Amino acid sequence: MNNFKRIFPFVIPYKKYAYMNILFNVLYALFSTLSFVSLIPMMQVLFDQTKKNTVMPVYKGIWELKKYGEDYLSYYITHTTDTFGVGRTLTIMVVIIISIFLLKNLCDYLAMFFITFLRNGILRDMRNAMYKKTIELPLAFYSEKRKGDVISRISGDVNEVQTSFLSILELIVKEPLTIVFTLITMVTISVQLTLFVFIFIPVSGYVISLIGKQLKKKSTRAQEEQGIFLSTIEETLGGLKVVKGYNSENYFNRVFQESTQRFFILSNSIGNRQNLASPASEFMGIMVIAILLWYGGHMVLIDKTLNGASFIAYMGLAYNILTPAKSISKASYAIKRGNAAAERVLEILDQENPITSKIDAVEKSTFESEIAIQNINFKYEDETVLKDFSLTVKKGQTVALVGQSGSGKSTIANLLTRFYDVNEGTIAIDGVAIKDLNLQSLRGLMGLVTQDSILFNDTIKANISLGKLDATDEEIIEALKIANAYEFVKDLPKGIYTNIGDSGNKLSGGQKQRLSIARAVLKNPPIMILDEATSALDTESEKFVQVALENMMQNRTSIVIAHRLSTIQKADLIVVMKKGKIVEQGKHEDLIAMNGAYNKLVTMQSFE
Repeated sequence: MNNFKRIFPFVIPYKKYAYMNILFNVLYALFSTLSFVSLIPMMQVLFDQTKKNTVMPVYKGIWELKKYGEDYLSYYITHTTDTFGVGRTLTIMVVIIISIFLLKNLCDYLAMFFITFLRNGILRDMRNAMYKKTIELPLAFYSEKRKGDVISRISGDVNEVQTSFLSILELIVKEPLTIVFTLITMVTISVQLTLFVFIFIPVSGYVISLIGKQLKKKSTRAQEEQGIFLSTIEETLGGLKVVKGYNSENYFNRVFQESTQRFFILSNSIGNRQNLASPASEFMGIMVIAILLWYGGHMVLIDKTLNGASFIAYMGLAYNILTPAKSISKASYAIKRGNAAAERVLEILDQENPITSKIDAVEKSTFESEIAIQNINFKYEDETVLKDFSLTVKKGQTVALVGQSGSGKSTIANLLTRFYDVNEGTIAIDGVAIKDLNLQSLRGLMGLVTQDSILFNDTIKANISLGKLDATDEEIIEALKIANAYEFVKDLPKGIYTNIGDSGNKLSGGQKQRLSIARAVLKNPPIMILDEATSALDTESEKFVQVALENMMQNRTSIVIAHRLSTIQKADLIVVMKKGKIVEQGKHEDLIAMNGAYNKLVTMQSFE
């Protein structure tokens, strides 16, 4: 139950709905019991078993309430029958019974009406919290977790948790109260008969608990398996060209079907255990009712210690316990499943985010002098990427980072934007360590163009205006012109309002990259980070994009991570990296003259 206690804050905004649900569940339990009790006087009239009472009873206190109620009822029936006839008495009884059943069902509906708002409110708020946490967590988190598993938690597990909350409310209010009110009434009718019911309840509970063993463990495994096949879907759709290009459909089909087969086996095992609870509890209930019929029959027919009408109503009350008992057994299973789901939801919500703004973080909206990277060390888990790395980038400079794959170039971009934090050393902007800066403020100073053009299934306008949501159409068109992209956008059917498809797949690689550049241009940050922005392009597209980049980099500080050295010859400073260290730095001509590592890279690319 600890998991549910930790999720309880999600209930607080909807507590009024919870209170209303509890109120109507209490009323439902009361009217459910009264609906059977009201049959007793009806049957007494039918079988002419009503005790004749012509004297109005006097109320003598709560301890004699039962006797007062019986005497008043017999007086009322006697008086009404003598005055208006037995037909009138029966009519009144039928109207009372119908009214009680109507109130019972109305309370049941209203209880469900209010809990619907509670359930759906919890569902919405938990999904919102999960999504918010998902996009706040650092990139490092997703190098360990499957994206499909996170999607499974946001969709399936959250849904399971909110369903289980409904089960808890039924478990602690509606069904137990129905049993309690029914048992109290049964005791007032016959203490001896009720002893059998008290024996039945703990035995039934023990049997149900045996059936429910290991359900939580299997539910966790089923939910994890769901995350695996959702990940397979996400990865397959993301790499569909490779799947088809390598004729790998059969392989991925096999991977997916193996996962769904494991899910199938687990789901059957869980479902069969759940399905066993209801018939098992009902069978045990019928066993007890059979014993009650035998023992109660003796009391009515042989011992004459119980009248027939009361016995029939008592049997109705005994059967009335079976439905809530079955519901409690089902709800207890739902809670086990929900508990497993809650653990998976809380694992995300409780995940500590190491990359956040300090409480007293500095707000910064301008870049004045320099970026100073001082003696930084960094490693991804156990792999050291940067060792004692230092670099200063002056305002207005274009600094290019070059080197072989794995030399740590892109890591610099990830550290500057605080996608990751350095293990040792400091990175400072205008003398303020970036860890002391407000995170949004820091990223507001920077524009980022990556090797992979990350675009979303939306219009060109929506994709470009991410950095400036209130941008006008004219501003967007101007950014497109600077990015050398307007020449193809203006020919599209709806111009900037054209939807570009999933990941921009309606556009070519060069077109997508120019839209990424336009997005950075519109944001108009003082610092621009270009992470191999042209490496994935063909020669013709590269020329268009290179012109766009040169337009964008005018009058601003740029850090260019380059694979193609032809694109960075005009840089103010070229830094050559190897295994996380700087081996050479200077202008293009100076480095060529040194005839070292840079010259070797240029020569290799020239041959290529």
